[in-house]
Amino acid sequence: MKKTLSVFTLLFALFFVRADEGMWIPLLLQQNEAEMQQLGFKLTAEDIYSINHHSMKDAIMLFGGGCTGELISENGLVLTNHHCGYSYVQRLSSIENNYLHDGFWAKNRGEELACPGLSVTFLVRMEDVTSEVLRGVEERMNEKEREDIVNQNISRISSEAVQGTHYEAVIKPFFYGNQYFLFVNETFKDVRLVGVPPESIGKFGGDTDNWVWPRHTGDFALYRIYTDSEGLPASYHQDNIPLRSKQFFSFSLKGVEEKDFTLVFGYPGTTEQFLISDEVDIIANTRNPIAIKAREIRLNAMKKWMEKTTETRLMYSAKANSISNGWKKWIGESKGINDCNVINMKKAEELDFISWLNEDPVRVEKYGSILPNMHNLYNSYKKNVQINTFNYEVLLGSEILRFLYLYVTPVVEVAKNSPESFPAAKEKLITQSKNFFKNYNVNIDKECFVNLLFYYFSTQNPELIPTELHKYINISENSLEQWWDKMGQKSPFLTSEEKFLTFLENATAKQFSKLGKNEIFIFLAAVEEQYHSNYYQLVAIKKQLNMFYRTYVTALMEKEPKKHFYPDANLTMRVTYGQVEGFSPADGVQYCHYTTSDGILAKENPAIFDYKVDSKLKKLFEARDFGEYANAKGELPVGFIASNHTTGGNSGSPVINANGELIGINFDRVWEGTMSDIHYDKQRCRNISLDVRYLLFIIDKYADAQNIMSELTIKK
Repeated sequence: MKKTLSVFTLLFALFFVRADEGMWIPLLLQQNEAEMQQLGFKLTAEDIYSINHHSMKDAIMLFGGGCTGELISENGLVLTNHHCGYSYVQRLSSIENNYLHDGFWAKNRGEELACPGLSVTFLVRMEDVTSEVLRGVEERMNEKEREDIVNQNISRISSEAVQGTHYEAVIKPFFYGNQYFLFVNETFKDVRLVGVPPESIGKFGGDTDNWVWPRHTGDFALYRIYTDSEGLPASYHQDNIPLRSKQFFSFSLKGVEEKDFTLVFGYPGTTEQFLISDEVDIIANTRNPIAIKAREIRLNAMKKWMEKTTETRLMYSAKANSISNGWKKWIGESKGINDCNVINMKKAEELDFISWLNEDPVRVEKYGSILPNMHNLYNSYKKNVQINTFNYEVLLGSEILRFLYLYVTPVVEVAKNSPESFPAAKEKLITQSKNFFKNYNVNIDKECFVNLLFYYFSTQNPELIPTELHKYINISENSLEQWWDKMGQKSPFLTSEEKFLTFLENATAKQFSKLGKNEIFIFLAAVEEQYHSNYYQLVAIKKQLNMFYRTYVTALMEKEPKKHFYPDANLTMRVTYGQVEGFSPADGVQYCHYTTSDGILAKENPAIFDYKVDSKLKKLFEARDFGEYANAKGELPVGFIASNHTTGGNSGSPVINANGELIGINFDRVWEGTMSDIHYDKQRCRNISLDVRYLLFIIDKYADAQNIMSELTIKK
């Protein structure tokens, strides 16, 4: 395919570039090169992304479904975050071999553990295909006609791009469909665990420290990619060989100082910088508060019972980790939006936009209806968001309710309407049920069920509750407990694995279809009806809003022709750069740019699981034998912060110095700046990274994994 840049892309190259903020497309980094070098970068844009030869991008991968990883040896050794592979480590763990708690270090390649379901994806090339995707699109077309042509073009272009290869192609829209890029990818499915520290290191600080600075978490893990004998992607096989890396990162022991240049390379997930005030208000004051409360209820129940047994902790660690990440992020996001007055700031921008429009009748004719139309849509959208958040986070927050909703109720419908298909559906449900109960604690879920439903019926606007459920409004917690107990004590014994499976295995289609008359299934039917109806309304409104945003962004670019706009994150490869620097989150508070092992000892509390310090690690700290990993002051650095613009998906991203060497691994943002997905404030938005000197210290001196150390290239 001929490689061309659209007029839209060429226009971007002329815009003014601003430091710190931005998630830049690597193919277009030439336009950023001068500023990067002014900040201290000693390489070129070609070293980061090259069409003609190997470059940094060949060492970067999408790890799993939503993290970043990087190659650190010529033999396919991968570095990413501890939390990115957390669920895979949990699946490999047992009471006898509890890798989550104790850590794991393969002494040789034969000991490396396969991770079924884990894959990594490399970008082979990317290309601006805007003109090809929009070929045939005309202004007179309605949105459906436009969408049909765009989808046809995308299908054709994608197929042609990978014809005759084992690659995969995806085309993604940027700027709400003003621009399109083709990504040709290569995916590897044989990925094995090489090394991971115990959670007392890899998750030190737990939920309390999550999204918080100062941070002392050793958030890293090591994996290896395997291929067939020809170096091509292959499913797991004992005869597979390690990937021969086209490019990999070396480590720098020089460390970081205030104002040092840093670059983060990875796959940021989602940002929404162009949102108008209405949606920012909905996020901060409608969606987030509901979701935060619901997840707080679930986390409280999980933590209570996880403290009681190792088995429960192992069973629920990944679940709690997943729930808590969004919970605390949303708390910080709402706080940041309100602290930085983002809603009023957006309103002021909208007023300025309207003033600009009114200067020219042609602009008024072309763009004058955009904001009024969007405001009208958001009036109903707010109600839809409230219903959807309550349904998803609250009503389906109980594990058993979600399981019944997703897996059991469809089989009830099969039994009722297609009894001849029931035997096959039943067998599938038996397998799903066994998998569900394997990681299920009835005591945790009882608390969640009672507290979540009580929260819903005592908080949700009665007008937004399905009519069939109005009889539960003002229901007491005691009544909810009785309802729960009845579910486990009477057929089909929904909360008892043994009794439910016995019922299921012996049930006929006629018997199973009668479950539809059970109170909990009647309840779920009302939830499902509202959920689906509301969901389709949300999708329809979102489509209309996206259409208006596409025009709104075009107008903003026309309004500010010298501003360098960057596209929102959409889980495609991006580069962001900034500098190492502390920040002041509040009056009288100033944070240093780095932390050390002294902070780990200061936080130690044997009575709190998240602050227990491994005995071997503590001895190493107290001996202060940090060797070459110490800084000039004799301290062992643990983490540092910088002004790189990151988001979810950047977890595991390499943090690179001016020479292109690895100095850190990105793993978080500061709590005060989590609103950066919507509004980036360079005074308070910081990404948190693990210092590679702490990582190397753990591998070398704590784990004594010399087989791993021998693979690494370390520059002093």
